[in-house]
Amino acid sequence: MRAQAPAGCAVSLCREPAEFAALADEWDRLHRACGAATPFQSHAWLHSWWLSYGTPGRLRVVLVRAEGPSGRGELIAAAPLMLVHRPLPLLVPLGGTISDYGDVLVDDARAGLALPALAHGIGRAARHAVVDLREVRPGGAAERLWESWPGPRARLADSVCMELPALPVEDLVARMPANRAQRVRAKLRKLDALGIEAHPVPPHEVAGGVDLLLRLHELQWRGRGVNVEHLRPRFRDHLVRATGAMAARGHASLTEFRMDGRPVAAGLTLRAGRLSGGYLYGADPVLRERKADVAAMLLREEARQAAGHGLAVLSLLRGSEPYKNHWRPEAVTSGRLLLARPALEPLLRLHESRARMRERAAEMVRSRLPAAREWRGRLNDWRARGTNGGPPGQAPVTAPSGPPRGG
Repeated sequence: MRAQAPAGCAVSLCREPAEFAALADEWDRLHRACGAATPFQSHAWLHSWWLSYGTPGRLRVVLVRAEGPSGRGELIAAAPLMLVHRPLPLLVPLGGTISDYGDVLVDDARAGLALPALAHGIGRAARHAVVDLREVRPGGAAERLWESWPGPRARLADSVCMELPALPVEDLVARMPANRAQRVRAKLRKLDALGIEAHPVPPHEVAGGVDLLLRLHELQWRGRGVNVEHLRPRFRDHLVRATGAMAARGHASLTEFRMDGRPVAAGLTLRAGRLSGGYLYGADPVLRERKADVAAMLLREEARQAAGHGLAVLSLLRGSEPYKNHWRPEAVTSGRLLLARPALEPLLRLHESRARMRERAAEMVRSRLPAAREWRGRLNDWRARGTNGGPPGQAPVTAPSGPPRGG
C-alpha cells in the first residue's frame, strides 16, 4: 500500500459522530459532484441511519480534501464506513441492510487525484480489517476504487435490482407486448374509476406521513411475513429524520393516496443523481377487495415524478418479484467488493470463501425448499407480534435481505 497520501490532497479519518454531523453542507456538494451517487449516499440518509443504528466507537469515515492555499480544502472524496467484528473484523458501509445501494463518493472532475488518496485513506483505516463494500450499483464510484486498488481484492455478486427508463407510465406501457399493455391500461382505468388521487405530503408534515405509511405497511403485510425491522421505533425515527431532510432538498417525496377522501395507501420515493426509486409503501387491504392494482398505482406516480425531475433511471430497487417483471425492467446485479492490505490477504480469502458458501446455501434453500420462504414469513409474523423496538444496532452484515418492502 502507498506509504503517503498523494501530493495535492489531505486524507483524514472521521471517528466522531459530531464531526460527521457537521459535514452536511460539504458532503451534499460532494454528493452532487459524484454522478454515480444514489440517495443512500446522501448525508441526510447516512447520518440519520447512524443515529438509529450506529455503534459508539465504530464510526470510520475516510475524507479526502484537495489542499488549498488557506488550510482546509474542498472535500473531493469520502468513504462512509463503520467497523464491525462479526464474523471477523470488517469495514462496512454505513446504511446497513435497510439501504438498497452502498458506495463511496468521488468528485468526478477530480477523480484522478481523489481515487488514489481515497485508497490510501481506506487502507490506513483498514489496518486490521477487510473492507466489505456491499450493494455497489454497476458504474458506482467504488468500482473505480476496486479497479485501482493496490492490494488483494475480490468481487462477488450481490442483490438484483430491477430498473426501468424514467418515462411517463404511458410510455412504459407502450414497451410491453400488446396483450400485457391492454391489461395494464385496463388496471389504470380501474384506478381512475375508483377515484384514487395522489397527494404529496409537505416536508413539515413528514412525521405524520411516515406514521401513516408504516401503519398501512404493517396492515398490508399482517399475516404475510412482515419485515420486523419496519415495525421498530428506530426504523420509524430514521425515516422521519431522513425523509424530512431529503424532502427539503428535493431528494425524497412522500405521497398519500386517497379514495373517497380517506388515505388508503402511502409511498416513499427517494432520488439522487440520475436515479429515482420507490423505497417503501403501505396499502390498506381494502384496495385488494376493490380490485385495485396497487403496484400500477404506485409505479404511475413514481414514473411521473422521475420523468418530471428529468432523471434517467426509475429503479424498482432490490428484489425480482414477479409483479416487477410485468413492466419489462432490466435486471441489474449489484456488486460486493472486497479489499484488504497485503498482510490481510488470508483474511480476505477466508471472508470471500465464507460469503460464497453462504450464497450457495441460500440458493440451495431457494431452489430446493420453496416452503422455506413461507416458514420465514410465519416466523416474522410471530416475531412481529412481540416487537417492542429491540436494542439498537444493525443486522449481521452477511444476512440476506428481508422480505420485499413493497409487496
